[in-house]
This record gives sequence, structure tokens and C-alpha cells, in this order.
Amino acid sequence: MNVRGLTLALQFLTRLPTPQVEDFRAEDLSRSADWFPLVGLLIGGCVAAGVWAGSHGTQWLGALVGLVIWVWITGALHIDGLGDVADALAAAHRTPERFLEVLRDPHIGAFGAIAIVLLLMAKLVLLAEISHSSTLVALVLVPAWARWGTLVWSSTVPPLASGTGERFSWRISQLSTIAQGIGLAVLSIWLAPVLLSALIVVPALSLYWRMRLGGITGDCLGASVEVTETLLLVGVVLAASKTL
Repeated sequence: MNVRGLTLALQFLTRLPTPQVEDFRAEDLSRSADWFPLVGLLIGGCVAAGVWAGSHGTQWLGALVGLVIWVWITGALHIDGLGDVADALAAAHRTPERFLEVLRDPHIGAFGAIAIVLLLMAKLVLLAEISHSSTLVALVLVPAWARWGTLVWSSTVPPLASGTGERFSWRISQLSTIAQGIGLAVLSIWLAPVLLSALIVVPALSLYWRMRLGGITGDCLGASVEVTETLLLVGVVLAASKTL
């Protein structure tokens, strides 16, 4: 891993200002993926800080501030993928060809719009639930686990078509993926053991894409990130409720 890879990971996953990268090559995108969990920690830190600051007013204000930061800092990259996948799955009827056909349509349909609205509502409520909880620090790890998931999904599920999903899998280091998973697990044991459920959620999504479509695309990766984040937030909220 190098600074060039970190810069590209920040450019791809966030709207944060970064130095210009010259002589971009297709394989650089895959190499930058090793930095995704670290960028996820940065995103989680910004969101947690926003929730904490806003919650000095009310818990709902904290949740709203955190959600706005979350959407802004990521440029709604993965939310867009969720909407596209929701539309495509609704029309696919287990046919990968039809799935890809709908996925390429730039217009959002009813299922995509509903999925996005429900996701944002869910995150808003969940952020409000943890805004005054001692488990708020766990929020830092949630985006990191989800972006670690992109390494696992790209390595274990074949690409369904050429594109971003395919380019990710070219040079992803399995050793780095395992090492980062161990690092996140150690942090989770220390800060929020419930987040170890990511070790179940991430492989389960790999199995889902294999059984549902037999492959994965860049939009599927984005949708999986959103689903993983939401499920982990649910886990954090449930764990916090049991300690009250």
C-alpha cells in the first residue's frame, strides 16, 4: 500500500479534497482498494463527530447532521448503487441478462426510489437511537467494516460484467484483506463486540450474490455496502438497548 493508493481510494470513496493523481492506470483502482477500510474509518469518524455535535441539541438533530455528513462525504455513491440494484432485481426474475439490462438504464424506477427512501429513514432512526449512547464510538467502525466487505465480495464472487466490479478484483491482496479483517475484529472486540457480526453479514452477502445472480457488479458492491452498514447499525442499537 502507498500514498498514491490512499489518494485514489479517497477520490473514489469520498468528496474530500485530495492531490491530483497523474498517469492513472486501470489497475490503480484495484490497488487502491487495500485502503478502503482505512477510508471507511475516516468516514465513520466524520459521521460520529457530526452525530455527537448535533446531539447537543436533540438526538434527532444529531442524527440528521450525521446522515447529511454521511451522504455528502460519500457523494451518495453506494446509495445510487442500491437504487439501481433494487430496480434491476425487481425486474430481473432471476435472469442475469435482464438484471444487467435494467442496471444500465440511467433512470430510477419505483423500487429504486423506495429502497433509497427506506434506507435513509432507517439510518436516520438508527443514528438517533445511538446519538446519546456510549456505543456512539462504534459508529466509527461501521463504514470500515462495510468497505472491508468490498474486498471480500470482489475476491469471492466473480464479476457479472465488465466494469468497476471487475476492475476491483484484479489486484486485491488476500493477505491484506485478512490482516485488515483481523485488525477490525480486534477494534470491535474493544469498542463494540456486536460489530463482529460483520464476519457473518459479509460472507452471507457473497453467498447471496452467488446464488441470486452468479456474479456481482459495481452497483451490487455499492448496494452491499449500504445493506451492511444498516444491519451493523441495527446490531449496535440492539446491543445498546440491552445495556440500558
